[in-house]
Formats: sequence, structure tokens, C-alpha cells
Amino acid sequence: DARVRGWFLLDSYLPTFFLTGAYLLCIWLGNKFMKNRPPFSLRAHLIVYNLGITLLSLYMLTELILATWEGGYNLQCQNLHSAGDADIRVAKVLWWYYFSKVIEFMDTIFFVLRKKSSQITFLHVYHHATMFNIWWCVLNWIPCGQSFFGPTLNSFIHVLMYSYYGLSVIPSMRKYLWWKKYLTQAQLIQFLLTIVHTLSAAVKPCGFPFGCLMFQSSYMATLVILFINFYIKVSN
Repeated sequence: DARVRGWFLLDSYLPTFFLTGAYLLCIWLGNKFMKNRPPFSLRAHLIVYNLGITLLSLYMLTELILATWEGGYNLQCQNLHSAGDADIRVAKVLWWYYFSKVIEFMDTIFFVLRKKSSQITFLHVYHHATMFNIWWCVLNWIPCGQSFFGPTLNSFIHVLMYSYYGLSVIPSMRKYLWWKKYLTQAQLIQFLLTIVHTLSAAVKPCGFPFGCLMFQSSYMATLVILFINFYIKVSN
């Protein structure tokens, strides 16, 4: 999409590819490095990090709602070019959404340094690694329109999730974190709603690329399967 030419990290896939490779390498080497070492506490780092992601998610949520409202976005199906300046505004927020996915690689690095190996599941690594790469493609070809819905929901979920993570580091706050048990349920609802929204544009088209709709629905279906499996395990 010509509207995003020259934007940081978008003109070439190589930075995204190498950052993903570095992420996977850090997990492997980090686990080897920490094998015979005591875990780091990192309490202050975790509070600052999770607060930062919470605020970024809140900004993206607010800005996406305002931008799509300004552009008169159609909830059922929105094409890529009819909203003018509002489409650019949406694309700018979605760039931050893409960039947030590389920041969130730190979730796993903190698990490695704290020796929380049980948290580094296939679901966790798959989700983090694929989202960053998929959103590079989204920003290059479909940076606005129908693409807004998933990030809007996800930003809301991340406000809940990262605020929980940040507060849970403080022992005195743990008894107040009543929403912990609802987080996985909320994530599953998010994925299902995104699939419904995506397929709605296939049922009643508005010019948004059909192949992209099918890919997004299929990818979301893999997350639904993996998250249901995770939910069953933690519920038993």
C-alpha cells in the first residue's frame, strides 16, 4: 500500500524476519544461560514494563475507536480507501500495534530470566512470533479498513491483561485481582468475535481482499484451538 511507504520497518521484510529469529534464539540461548543460575526477581522492571504496555494498549484502543468513528467505518465490512484521512489515522495506530508485537517479545525474555519455563509453551511462542510477522504483511497490504477490528478488541484485552500482570508482581495487590480467572475466557471471546467480523465481509463483500479474510479467519481458528486446549489444562 503506497500510503505506508517509508514507514519504519515496513519497506523490507528482513528486519521483521531477523528480529523474529533473534527472539527465538534468545529463548534457546537464554534457557541454556539460566539453567544453573538462580532466577532474577525483576519486580521493578516488570511493573514499569507492564504499565508501559497497558498505557500503549489504552492509547491504541482509544485512537482506533475515535479514528473509525471519524471515518464512519462500517462494522460489517469496511474497504481500504473510502474513509480518506481516517484511513491514514487508522493505519498509523495499526503501525503501533505491529510495533507493539516486537516489544511484547519481552514477555518471553522475562519468563526466561525468571526461570518460568512452564509459561514458555508452544502457544505462547507461536502467538508472539506469528503475530509480529503477520502484522508486517497487514501493514504493507491492508493497513486500514476491515483490519481495525481485531486490534481494537485485542488492545482492550491487553489493557486488562497487562494491568493484571503488572499488579500481580506486587504481593499486597494480588487479593484484589478478581479478573484473573476471566482473562483466558475474554481472549477466546475476542478470537471468536474477530472470526465472525472477518467472515461477515466475505458473506457481504465491500471490496476488502477475500484472500486476506480467509487467512485471518484460519489463523484465528488456530488460536481458538490452542487457547481452548490451554483453558482445559488450567481448569483441571
